[in-house]
Amino acid sequence: MIKNQTISMNQLVSQGEGNIVSDMDGEKVMLSIHNGKYYNLGEIGGEIWDLLKEPISIQTLVTTLQVQYDVNQTDCVEQVTAFLNRLREEDLIKLSNRDHS
Repeated sequence: MIKNQTISMNQLVSQGEGNIVSDMDGEKVMLSIHNGKYYNLGEIGGEIWDLLKEPISIQTLVTTLQVQYDVNQTDCVEQVTAFLNRLREEDLIKLSNRDHS
């Protein structure tokens, strides 16, 4: 996996395999079976994780969150891409390019 690549709004993102996720007091916590680490995704991070059950474009993810939380696009893009970058660095998500055929 190339970890230095920039996340593109047209890419598809989905949950990686091998993670056990539970709700604890309104926040999602996750155990990665692959690396043996625990993660607290928080409330909004948990909602993002739920949206990643099926491959979704990052643009659609941002648009969904903008409507749900009434946040401006610039802030939403910045926060979502930062969160996804952290998940990618830990190898918790899968990114793929859309085919434009």
